This record gives sequence, C-alpha cells and structure tokens, in this order.
Amino acid sequence: MNPTMSAEAAAAAGSGVILCAPRCGLAQRRHVLSLSWNPPAHFRTAPVLSRPPARLRNLKFVIVTNAVDSTQPSPATAALSDKAVLSDDGFSITKVSFGVIGLAVGCTLLSYGFGAYFNVLPGSEWSAIMLTYGFPLAIIGMALKYAELKPVSCVTYADAQALRETCATPILKQVREDVTRFRYGDEQHLDEALKRIFQYGQGGGIPRRNAPVLEMIREEVTQDGKYSLVLVFQAKALQLSDFEQRQAKFASFFGPGITAEVGKGESGLYEVRLISNTVPQ
Repeated sequence: MNPTMSAEAAAAAGSGVILCAPRCGLAQRRHVLSLSWNPPAHFRTAPVLSRPPARLRNLKFVIVTNAVDSTQPSPATAALSDKAVLSDDGFSITKVSFGVIGLAVGCTLLSYGFGAYFNVLPGSEWSAIMLTYGFPLAIIGMALKYAELKPVSCVTYADAQALRETCATPILKQVREDVTRFRYGDEQHLDEALKRIFQYGQGGGIPRRNAPVLEMIREEVTQDGKYSLVLVFQAKALQLSDFEQRQAKFASFFGPGITAEVGKGESGLYEVRLISNTVPQ
C-alpha cells in the first residue's frame, strides 16, 4: 500500500467511509484501506455521506433578487375595483312606510287623549280632538300596514350608475323606482307585468299560485358596455324553460329599446336581464 494518503482519502477517513486505494505495483491489485477509528456516540448516529457524482460537483446556485411584490394588486383585484357596489343611504319619502307613520301618530293621539280625558295627563280640553283624530289615523295606519308591500333590495354597481341617466330607457327607470319603494294594495311587485307575461290561469299559462316572486334587482354593465337591469325571481314551481319560452314577451312588455336575456342564477333563482340597446357615448 502507498504509505502516503491522498487528501480525498484523508477526508473520507474522517467521515468513516471505506475507500479504494489507487492501483500500484506490477500485480495491479486493489488494496482496501480500512479505518479503525472509533467515533464518538453523537457521530455514530449521523448518516453516512458519500461523495457526490462528478456531474453534481459543478452545480451552481443562482439567487434571484427580483422577488414578486405582493403589495401590487392583481388584475382580478383591479377589475373588482371597477365593480364597486354603491350604498343607497340617502333619505327618500318612498322608503318610509305610511302604515308605520299612521299607527304611530294614531296610537299616540289615542293614548294621550284617553289619559287627558280621565285627568291622568294635562290638556283635558284637547282630549276630544285627540280622540277624534287619533282613532281614524290608527285605523288607516293598520289598513296600510296590512296592505303594505315592502321594497326589494337593489344592488347598483358604480359603472352602471354612471350609465343610468344616459342609457337606461324611461321604462327601466320607472321599474327601478317602483320596486324599490313601498307599495300598497299590490300582491307583489310587477304584478301586472307578470300577469300578462305568464298568463295566469289561461291556456298555455301557469297557475296563479306558481307565479314568480321578485326577490331583488341589480344594475350592472354588460361585457359590451351596455346598461342592464337584472330582475331576480324566486320561482320554486317553475323551470328555466318556462322563462325561456317567454323571453320575447319580457322584451316586448318592458320595451321598446331593450333586449331580454333569461338565465338561472344562484340558489335556484332565475334572472331576467333587461339590456338597454342605447350605446353609451
């Protein structure tokens, strides 16, 4: 055996690896170098590492310094910023229930009138007038409350509001105003329109009990940039085909100047999209 040991053999000896010495002499015999070093206990549990192949010795690691900036908004987030929903917090008399007002004023006059009449409250000389006006106001308030039809919710996107005044037809504007205010005496919103479109109780129509119910409306802009008023209906007894068969009737009734599209929304709801044909400038 060659008394001298190469650097690689010495390094391998420290790690507990058995190496083959280079060929020497005429006999060309392979001599095996064995190690007799007894490593400490914490070295015995370490895994045995062999020298990597030659093709792996020249690997280089490149550190990329241009990391992605997570603070920059993605295209999807930028698109959602244009679809911001506007809140309708402004006061309007159409958002006030006249039934609630009548009941509040009538019951207040009746209560104070009776208290003044029995000298529990001051103003006994006005008790007769308060009782005279309080009783009919309370009756009218109860009647209005009984016949009250609450407004539906309206979701308006910012880009749709910008097109409402210039692109929405007068009928679409009237539909939006009618369904977003309190109504009295009607069984449901758009009752006359649905009666003509679905032909309640007539040949080829549907029973009155299966009539769709307007749940909400939505103002949005189509992909080609047109104003659209979406009517969302709840109709458990109807199928999508029942709406598709009457798509032309929706366009005819709420026209002119609109195109009707029918589709199925989420949670079993049906959507009727009334698209204005007016091209925005």
